[in-house]
Amino acid sequence: MIAPLSTVISSPAADAAHDAAHETAARFRQGAYSVACPTCHVPAGMLCLARRSIHAARRDLYRLNSKSDGLVPLLVGRTR
Repeated sequence: MIAPLSTVISSPAADAAHDAAHETAARFRQGAYSVACPTCHVPAGMLCLARRSIHAARRDLYRLNSKSDGLVPLLVGRTR
């Protein structure tokens, strides 16, 4: 597992890069952001209400869906 950037480099720039990575993934509905969050009830493509975090239930739901798809989420994002 890759260490979070904020643990490697502790600076405001690392915090901004971390936030930008989450916002980009949410905007393009990649990874766990491709499904709605059952915990905070935000739709797919939106950040969870918990700042700088993805709820575990959302990650689990994504993992269940991604096993059945078998395709890279970026490639199938437009077809859903």
